[in-house]
Amino acid sequence: MQRSVPRPAVSSIDRQEQLAYLSGLLPAVLLLMVLTLAPAIYLFVVSLTPGTPTIPGSLTDFSDPTQNYVGALQDQQFLDSVWVQIKLSVSTVIAQVLLGLGVALLLHRRSRFLQALRTVFLIPMVLPPIVAALIWKILYTPDISPLHRLLAALGAPVSSLITNADTALWAIAFADTWEWFPFTMLIILAALQVVPDEPIEAAKVDGAGPLQLFWYVILPFIRPAIVVAALFRLIDSIKAFPLIYVLTSGGPGTATQVTNYYAFTQAFNYAYWGYASAIAVMLTAGVFVLSWVIGRRQGASAYGR
Repeated sequence: MQRSVPRPAVSSIDRQEQLAYLSGLLPAVLLLMVLTLAPAIYLFVVSLTPGTPTIPGSLTDFSDPTQNYVGALQDQQFLDSVWVQIKLSVSTVIAQVLLGLGVALLLHRRSRFLQALRTVFLIPMVLPPIVAALIWKILYTPDISPLHRLLAALGAPVSSLITNADTALWAIAFADTWEWFPFTMLIILAALQVVPDEPIEAAKVDGAGPLQLFWYVILPFIRPAIVVAALFRLIDSIKAFPLIYVLTSGGPGTATQVTNYYAFTQAFNYAYWGYASAIAVMLTAGVFVLSWVIGRRQGASAYGR
């Protein structure tokens, strides 16, 4: 017969420590709930109504709670904005990860000059988003842009990229990549610095070249960091509002009207608060689902499933 071992009793000092920990944590939890959870709940509640300030009582009308969601799925302009958002998010995330990886590999080399250069690459990321948008507004405006004047002096004038429906979205993607690739660079550079030297030295002894060394030795170590960086940038790409607001205001036409900007226009240009809230809820849910899927796939690949 197996004899059960009694659990050690929790001392009063341990209880006091736990109570002190919880009492110190509680104000932060309450503040977080007030600042994040309460607005999210209110947003979801409003999305169930035809809420608009032009119709009294519409914000408390729950007679048809799914009308905004059904209407959004039948709204071609909303569906077009989702496609624009997908193109912008995919292009910027891929560009930022590749550029961040390349710069991180460059800065990882043992060089005092390159180490001092790291701070320079952080400048775009630490600028306020509205300042970064104004910089690119100047660069994309032919009348005042030094870049356009230089190209004109070289005999290769270029029209404004942000007023052309074929190039406006890619101009925003380029500006967004310039602003945020330092974020992916920092995460990947941190991962590179903890890669052990032993596998690298062993691969060099076996005759591995630079490409083989990166692909088979370094990349498996830094792949989780690359996925995390891409996931963070994918979530943040949904919030590329300042660039679009300053550079194109969703135009020309609807060429750069992403989903959150469409929600903004519905809420503040047409006062359709309920419909805009439903779009915001669907956008948030889509980000959560996408993040969960990527996290699951990354976890499965880490365990070899």
